[in-house]
Amino acid sequence: MATRSPLTNVMTGAAYKVARKLVRDFNEVEHLQVSVKGPRDFVTTADITADKMLREILSRARPEYGFLTEEGEPVAGRRGRWIVDPLDGTLNFLHGLPQFSISIAVEEQGKIIAGIVYDPIRDEMFWAEQGRGAYLNDRRLRVSVRRNMKDALIGVGGPLHQDGVMDRYRETLPRLIEECASYRRMGSAALDLSYIAAGRFDGYWAVGLSPWDIAAGVILVREAGGFVTEENGRSIRLDSPTVVAANDPLHDPLIRLVKTAKPAKG
Repeated sequence: MATRSPLTNVMTGAAYKVARKLVRDFNEVEHLQVSVKGPRDFVTTADITADKMLREILSRARPEYGFLTEEGEPVAGRRGRWIVDPLDGTLNFLHGLPQFSISIAVEEQGKIIAGIVYDPIRDEMFWAEQGRGAYLNDRRLRVSVRRNMKDALIGVGGPLHQDGVMDRYRETLPRLIEECASYRRMGSAALDLSYIAAGRFDGYWAVGLSPWDIAAGVILVREAGGFVTEENGRSIRLDSPTVVAANDPLHDPLIRLVKTAKPAKG
């Protein structure tokens, strides 16, 4: 059985506690109060409550860490910071689609050293620690072993109504359809990257994500033996405009595909 560090135990314990409230809200989603943050970008009382709960739990456990979260102002820390998305997949949540997650990562000295992504509907806890591997609950994860793009299932992501994202989709999706087995847009970037680590997706491409969308997923993919970069091949940063993740044989071909995509005709 895999042994989790005290830091990971803090994250998993916080996620389990908050997940119970999220699942109750999910089962009564029609009663949630909804406000609009921007075009087609919704925030629910579930997001806000989950964010508050996570801040309280994590602050008590590690007061020396600050916060970077989707729903609140950044808080500086003496040692590092938690990077949190309390509800990744809000639109799915609002429509009753059971594809959403809680994502928590720990950053110290500019590096992500541990992270978890929890799917409360399937009770799947993805977690990773630097140098210690990636796991689904207690099972060690490895990226897929597929070597050919024609056999690859590719995940895609990104906010479609952010400036420029739809144009990139129009350019790139025809190439994915032509060269890969198929693609999926699931609606939770944190879970998409977790699925790369678990070998469920062979590759992943996204545009316009935020730090809290990718922080935990990046260490999961790396610790499972995969590669995560920008679409130009540069090292990934939390503020990177693009993300490409895959196993070793497919990473470079996927980069070439998304870089050379041409605008769709018509």
